[in-house]
Amino acid sequence: MRIGVLTGGGDAPGLNAAIRAVFKRCEKYGYEVVGIRRGWAGMLNKECFELKPEDVKEIVGKGGTMLKTSRTNPLKIPKGIETVSKNFKEMRLDALIAIGGDDTLSVAKALSEAGLKVVGVPTLPEPTQR
Repeated sequence: MRIGVLTGGGDAPGLNAAIRAVFKRCEKYGYEVVGIRRGWAGMLNKECFELKPEDVKEIVGKGGTMLKTSRTNPLKIPKGIETVSKNFKEMRLDALIAIGGDDTLSVAKALSEAGLKVVGVPTLPEPTQR
């Protein structure tokens, strides 16, 4: 299995921990993990690399996301979903894990409805101070 992982939208606590958790679980099953740089922008441009243990070894305590992110939404770009779908296949992905907020998950849902194996992992907003 070849599993892609991306982070979209703004930075949120725990993104690196989520990336590492995806990697560790996939590693347990012998799956290859492909990091997608810059969220959906990376899927539009096929910006990817194979994640290795050394890539995720020290990322849990670091802020931000080691994959980088963007606020690109393929639903708002002409032929964006079609391009992402085509690239998904060209990158030989069996599944994709998209970590992010509402925009990120709306794209994940659209791709899933188009027949691709996509799982959306929501990030939670920072709690407001009282």
